[in-house]
Amino acid sequence: MKFYFALWLAKIIGAAINLVSRDRGTNLPGEKALVVDPNFVKNFKNIDYSKVVFITGTNGKSSTTNLVAHILKENGKKIISNLEGANLLSGIATILAKESTLTGKLKVDYYIFETDERYLPLVYEQLPAENMLITNLQKDQVQRNGDPDFIYRKLKEVINPQMTLILNNEEPRSRSFEEIAGRSVYYGVQHHDESFTKGSDYPTQACPKCHHDLSFDYYNVDSIGPFYCAHCGYASEKTPEYVVTDINFTEKTFRLKGVKCNMPYDLPFMFYNYAGALAICQEICDISPEQAAQAFNNFKNIGGRFEVLKYKAKTIKYMRIKQENPDTLQSALNIMASDQEEKMVALGLYTLVDFVPHYANTFYAFDCDFKPLIDSKVERYLCFSEHVSYDTANRLIYEGVAKADITIMDSDNIKEIFAEIDKAKTNNIYLITWISTFEKMKKFIEGGQN
Repeated sequence: MKFYFALWLAKIIGAAINLVSRDRGTNLPGEKALVVDPNFVKNFKNIDYSKVVFITGTNGKSSTTNLVAHILKENGKKIISNLEGANLLSGIATILAKESTLTGKLKVDYYIFETDERYLPLVYEQLPAENMLITNLQKDQVQRNGDPDFIYRKLKEVINPQMTLILNNEEPRSRSFEEIAGRSVYYGVQHHDESFTKGSDYPTQACPKCHHDLSFDYYNVDSIGPFYCAHCGYASEKTPEYVVTDINFTEKTFRLKGVKCNMPYDLPFMFYNYAGALAICQEICDISPEQAAQAFNNFKNIGGRFEVLKYKAKTIKYMRIKQENPDTLQSALNIMASDQEEKMVALGLYTLVDFVPHYANTFYAFDCDFKPLIDSKVERYLCFSEHVSYDTANRLIYEGVAKADITIMDSDNIKEIFAEIDKAKTNNIYLITWISTFEKMKKFIEGGQN
């Protein structure tokens, strides 16, 4: 009876929230249900754990989850997925309560869940999925996650011989879980026009097996690419089962297992999401690359990750990054640097508001290589935000940018930001900032202020 009461409470709260806004309430119903029944998720009926897929890791889990769900739906599969991004136990509890009958029965083909990497053991305890994709393990949210090795140990608590892992072949930490999984499937990305190398003065990372320095042949995304350890021999597979090849940025296409797919987003970090999603679909859900390829024609990713705005005669290209993650910032820098047209770069980094104490995390910018961007015809830099604008400007100055080429604005006043954009001679504007500031800028434009 405890479970039934918790279930009905969750359904009532969810229905009430939906009357106010369908975009809210992704955690609250599940939170309240778990208070009533701490084993709430464990007590749902008819869940086949061989049909449950966890998608976790530092970067790319939301996009990959969204893509897998889209492909399966386009191929007629009934799924349950936390597409709103509520990836803790309470978020999963919420969606299960919403989709179940009044007695807690579930009848779907597959369960596709994005799961927070730190709290994965808590989710797995109640929902022992037999399949998991790990995107990558990198520096992220130091208040919560500490360092990648801490998250590595958290995932190691869960992975077992009964589990099938879909592993990023070119990310050393997550690939090393092959030793404890029952079965491992690898995915990767072939060298392409935006692959790059780094100088010997740039730090590498330690081998997860022997802790000596790794060597990378090249990088497709920062810290991700074909690698090897000269000391112990640990290395990426030369030919992983699922590899994105023949990437054509002009035609916006790629191939996987010989099948040509349209490329809805031509961003280098998305290529790994494509490869991982296709691996899940064939290996676990019996959807062939030919069947999956059709779904790429109308795939729309989660809003706010990469968007283009038109403002007067100017084009504003917005790239959302994690504010505590050097790898996503480096990817954004690489994308901007690859554009050899003259440009303005607007950087709005903020104080991190996760839990007390809030802090201005600026050290991750020093893990990134700004030189390619600085060498790529930047007319002017705008550093804005109330607390972090001067830190951002200092990072540029340390890299060699002249102070005269930087405008510092210690606020996020939308009108003032657009006033600075108006001053730019170039119409090619790149923007990195929080999603909330971007949404305000979007509303400013849509309100006819241009």
